[in-house]
Amino acid sequence: MKAKNPTHEAERAVLGAAMMDGRTVPELAALVDVGSFDVPRHMIIWEAIAAQHAEGKPTEALAVAHRLNEEGNLSKAGGGPYLHDLLEAVPTAASGPYYAGRIAEAAKRRDLAAVSARIGQLAKEGGNRDLEEVVALSRAALDGVATDAEAWPAPVPLTEVRALPAFPAACLPDWLGDMVDAVAEATQTPTDLAGSVALAALSTAAQGRVHVQAGPDWIEPANLFTCCALPPGNRKSSVFAAMVRPILDAEAELAEATRPRIIEAITEAEIAKRAAEQALAVASKNPGDPDAANGAKSAAMEADAVTIPVQPKLVADDITPEAAKSLLAEQDGRLAILSAEGGIFATIAGRYSGVPDLDVFLKGHAGDMLRVIRKSAPAEYVAAPALTVGLAVQPEVLREAARMPGFEDRGLLARFLFSLPASRVGFRNPAPAAVPGSVKAAYGRKVSGIVHTMHHRTEAAVLELTAEARERVVALEREREPRLGPGGAWEPILNWANKWTGVVVRIAGLLHMAQYPTTGHASPIEADTIDAATVLGYYFADHALGVWSYMGTGAEVGPAAELLAWLTRHGKPGMSIRDMYRGVRGRRSLGTADKVRDAAARLVDHGYLRERPRAPRRGGRPASPRFDLHPDMTVAGEFA
Repeated sequence: MKAKNPTHEAERAVLGAAMMDGRTVPELAALVDVGSFDVPRHMIIWEAIAAQHAEGKPTEALAVAHRLNEEGNLSKAGGGPYLHDLLEAVPTAASGPYYAGRIAEAAKRRDLAAVSARIGQLAKEGGNRDLEEVVALSRAALDGVATDAEAWPAPVPLTEVRALPAFPAACLPDWLGDMVDAVAEATQTPTDLAGSVALAALSTAAQGRVHVQAGPDWIEPANLFTCCALPPGNRKSSVFAAMVRPILDAEAELAEATRPRIIEAITEAEIAKRAAEQALAVASKNPGDPDAANGAKSAAMEADAVTIPVQPKLVADDITPEAAKSLLAEQDGRLAILSAEGGIFATIAGRYSGVPDLDVFLKGHAGDMLRVIRKSAPAEYVAAPALTVGLAVQPEVLREAARMPGFEDRGLLARFLFSLPASRVGFRNPAPAAVPGSVKAAYGRKVSGIVHTMHHRTEAAVLELTAEARERVVALEREREPRLGPGGAWEPILNWANKWTGVVVRIAGLLHMAQYPTTGHASPIEADTIDAATVLGYYFADHALGVWSYMGTGAEVGPAAELLAWLTRHGKPGMSIRDMYRGVRGRRSLGTADKVRDAAARLVDHGYLRERPRAPRRGGRPASPRFDLHPDMTVAGEFA
């Protein structure tokens, strides 16, 4: 198979970027012109794109194809399908300037080669020109080629991802979808943030008391872990406040309703305790009286049997794993951790204890039995813990989490439904409409209804599927499987995707309860609900692919990201592959010289490393390549 020409591939990427986002055309045009392209049809396409932009017309592929067709050049440019191929050649328009820089450099090299040939021709014309004239003409020709040897285009991020879909709020029941849309508009934030928190709020309201019978021997608990990543300044706390407030209000109502029973039980306990103390005193004064001894024992047992109700606590914020275990035991196995910060990841990793503790999160998601050991009380067992986690974090927190011990290997990250939306900062409406009172009231009423309905259940409601809904789930299993194999679309997120159908089923259970807040526990889930949950499942799968790429944990990106992280701290000018291998030896993803070589090649391709010109050798082995690191990459850089 013929090897691809890197310059021609760069040309394809630039044209794709220009058609993907017309706003990039001025920046690209500052680096290249029609003469910079080496492929004739690329010259034609660029000329059409530049003309469209100059006339204030769109540069999207359809508009460019229409122009080329009108000019009679569409077939010369490869036709409409080729324009589509160009769009597929670039992951994001943001990488266009990098590839434009590579095109410009290649064009200058072609110019230099042409000038060199001309100088050679001048030298051979010695009989017709004197030497001084030949030297002057040669210098003038070289001066005409601006080599710009010091220029080094900005690198293309290793983890650049394609545009990700927006949260499909239309899949939610009307009262919930309306709230998500209204909060997103009022706060001028992506719908993904409010949608992600809405699902966590539903999971919290259900309190682990909703399970779904997905198959004959398959029961899926309907509690979720969600995490939306947005940069600072995106009003994450405001969205959390709006979406979580009804749950906190319901928690306060439950606490107020429980307060009289707590006071009554405390009083009974105190009376029983004093009665036991008096009976013990009587028995102590009459050591030979069996009736007194039996009375003391009975009184002590009665005092111990008094149970004081626990004040309901549905939501915790920044909490340690140990505290989460204790609360799960105290709250009958149900708890939600909802936070607009990402500190919980560092806490799980051992920020306070120095030892990672993932068990409560892994078991709390799966519903596996959890053992709780307390210093001042006997060990307890939570038979079926149901933990909900809803987070909004800064994107960099995800990269940090991916490098925390056990987070990837033990599958903690694979349990989260991630969202990685584009920020609206810079495009926000300064005077947005407030959340309509009717929308806010309906949301509060429905969420509160679910909380109160499910709180007093001691056992989970196991929701059945209609026959049609069950067929949908089987079909999802069939659709998923090919995506998991080698070369499959979901191979990069294999651990996450293995849980995908279960995720859809969990979401369906919550959507069902949202549709029927007070009666849903007694009716089966319908096929339409599975369909809506499936759309959400595909949304989260697309974002999982984006997040895993962003985190740099994939087989293709991970080693290069790790090598870059090392180079930003320890790299020196002119390092060889052997130098790099010695520095990173012992790291799992860079355990051989070949892996280091492959990682370095990827860094060269993305513009982080540049190979130095090799001095020619006469005989023997060629000189080993040596590399320089991009000057912008320092310990404060991307992977520091």
